[in-house]
Amino acid sequence: MPRLYRPEEIAETLGCSAWWVKDRARRRLIPHTRVGRAYRFTAGHLAEIIRIHEEPAPQSAQRNPPRTPQPAPTTTSSRTGRLPQPPMPSAQRLQARPPRRSQYGTAA
Repeated sequence: MPRLYRPEEIAETLGCSAWWVKDRARRRLIPHTRVGRAYRFTAGHLAEIIRIHEEPAPQSAQRNPPRTPQPAPTTTSSRTGRLPQPPMPSAQRLQARPPRRSQYGTAA
């Protein structure tokens, strides 16, 4: 018969809080067993939790050497010597509404 571990024991093994373990089990993000209202975990569940949260090392970064960034081509306007700016859309003028007190005729 497999041994069942409490969330506190799993949390200690994983180095996290028991709240995190219970929360993930309640949301069904990690494998678990329910005994009544209690969450229980087997050694297989623990191994699966570790596998789910494992992040492998990036493979592409080791194979390809980092490329040096190429400078972007610069085009300047002949008259001003500045870069051309994209046209800006016309801004809509906002208008403030009156305070609510004046709507009801009460004095402050």
